[in-house]
Amino acid sequence: MARVFPQAAISSPYMSTERETFTVWMKSLVYQNNGLTVYNSSGEIMYRVETYDKSSNEVHIMDLHGNILFTIRKKKLWLFGSWYVYRECESYTSTEEVKPSARIKRSSIRDGDWEVRDETNEVFWILRFDPKFAFQIIDINGDIIAQVKPKQSSNGITLGEDVLTLEVKPRVDYSLVVALVTVYGSIKGVV
Repeated sequence: MARVFPQAAISSPYMSTERETFTVWMKSLVYQNNGLTVYNSSGEIMYRVETYDKSSNEVHIMDLHGNILFTIRKKKLWLFGSWYVYRECESYTSTEEVKPSARIKRSSIRDGDWEVRDETNEVFWILRFDPKFAFQIIDINGDIIAQVKPKQSSNGITLGEDVLTLEVKPRVDYSLVVALVTVYGSIKGVV
C-alpha cells in the first residue's frame, strides 16, 4: 500500500513527482450551498463535495463523475469533535472493520491547531495562520506538506474569500490532502 505523505512511492493516480497546485472553490458544484469544488491547474474538476444535509455528521468527497473517494465522519466528543477520514475501497466486505485513513482532532500541544494521524500513526498538524481559511499541513519535522491560501490573480488581486489556492508538495497523496481541506472546512463551518 502506498504511503500517504512525502515518503510515498508514486503508485497512485493521486500523486505526482511535481508540486501540484489546485483551485478550491468553497461552493457546491451542483447546488449553490455549502460544499467545495477542486480544480487542477488545467481548470478540470478533480473533486467535489456536496453538503445536502447540514445537520449530517457525514460528508463524501467525490470525483467529477460522482464516485465516492472518501467518507468523512464527525464524532462529537465533549466540547470538541474528531473527524475520521475513510478511503472508499470496494474490496472490503460489510462485516470487516474499516480503519480510517486519517483521524483529526484538536491538538493538545499546539493551541488552536489540529492534529492529524494517518493510517500508519504518523502525526501531522493543520496549522492555521489566518483568521479566515489559510492554513498549512506540516509533518513532524515542520516541513510543509500542503498549504491553502486565498487565490490571487496575476495582478495580485484576491479573487474572493471562497476561492483558494491549494499547493501540494511532490509525492503527497493530494486526494487525502483534499479530504483534510474538507475537514478544515467543516471545522470552520463552510462545508
